[in-house]
Amino acid sequence: MSDEPAGSRRRVRRPRRGRRLVAAYVLGIVATLIAAEALRAVGDAAERPGLDAFYTAPAATELAGDPGSIIRSEPLAGVPLASRGWRVMYRSTDLDGAPVAVTGIVVTPLRPVPGARTVLAWGHPTTGTAPDCAPSRADDPFLGIEGLRLMLDRGYTVVATDYAGMGTAGPDSYLVGVTAAHSVLDGVRAARAIEAADAGDRVVLWGHSQGGQAVLFAAEQAAAYAPELEIAAVAAAAPAADLTALMGSHLDDVSGVTIGSYAFPAYASVYGPTVPGAELDDVLTPAAIARLPEMNRLCLLPNLDRLHELGAPLIGDFFAHDPTATEPWAQLLEENSAGRAAIAAPLFIAQGADDALVLPADTAGFVARERALGVDVTETTVPGATHSTIAYLALPALDAWLDRVDRIEPRGGAG
Repeated sequence: MSDEPAGSRRRVRRPRRGRRLVAAYVLGIVATLIAAEALRAVGDAAERPGLDAFYTAPAATELAGDPGSIIRSEPLAGVPLASRGWRVMYRSTDLDGAPVAVTGIVVTPLRPVPGARTVLAWGHPTTGTAPDCAPSRADDPFLGIEGLRLMLDRGYTVVATDYAGMGTAGPDSYLVGVTAAHSVLDGVRAARAIEAADAGDRVVLWGHSQGGQAVLFAAEQAAAYAPELEIAAVAAAAPAADLTALMGSHLDDVSGVTIGSYAFPAYASVYGPTVPGAELDDVLTPAAIARLPEMNRLCLLPNLDRLHELGAPLIGDFFAHDPTATEPWAQLLEENSAGRAAIAAPLFIAQGADDALVLPADTAGFVARERALGVDVTETTVPGATHSTIAYLALPALDAWLDRVDRIEPRGGAG
């Protein structure tokens, strides 16, 4: 017989039972998440048949209507856990005010909140310029929204635009700041037009790279273009804010060729008809122009190796003239760089210390110019973060910053 007190063996067993309970709880959570993702994958697959029909370009008569009004929408089945979502096509305008159709997605939490929800407008990084490179057309249209779970857990309704010219036919908008801004702001209006999305007029803008430029321009344009919206906060990760610096940093490398293969055809398409000298053969070599059709058909991430294969032989033979020092290109790059007007809302900028595309020094220069305009800027540099990882690695700092912003009393309420 043991000499231990009668209750001692029970005390030994309790921690083991506790560990088993914790393990069972964790396994239950994991199983729930796996089941939710499995259902989401099934829902995504169920949505593929007939998808092209949704993105068919609307007739000219269908474009008549207020910016942000919905042309067509459909509920999504493969949504994140505890949410509901919609694929939308809505009306917007280009930089000249001409009507265009833009596509995107809207997703909102199932958990109720008091009053209307803050709207998080997401600007995605470069995915390509072809219509089928639109994020909303992807097998999982939510996968590329960096910080989506965080934003849904905050109670936000999230709208993610594809930008004009993607998803469905329309004018090019790649790094065309005003057109991208309209796509972002009219996406918010479209979310507000969906009753079940519970979307209010308080807006947080969040974008990465190309999307950083889009949301910065949206913040600059909002007061004039969408005065009914209250821009409460603006956040950007490694934004393509200073296009002169961006192009100047990559004139002689494969990144410059890849970016240029998307940007200069877009600029020639948008500005060529009205701006003298804004033709491709005024800035690119014949070899570059010959290679553009193939590169423009390729979406960025799934074809990055192929894009680099096509672009590598053009290094040093892509630009006929330095676009940062040749008119009208230098002026067009400046016009499409953010920071020409002050932003009224607080601004959060995240930069990766190891970003080789949007260089830390270029972002630091942009931040300095914003502060000189009187903008309230919070800046964070993340050690080890690259251009592709900065938006995710900055999420803890962004979450803490949004906590502070959300404690500020919104002007006129969230209604």
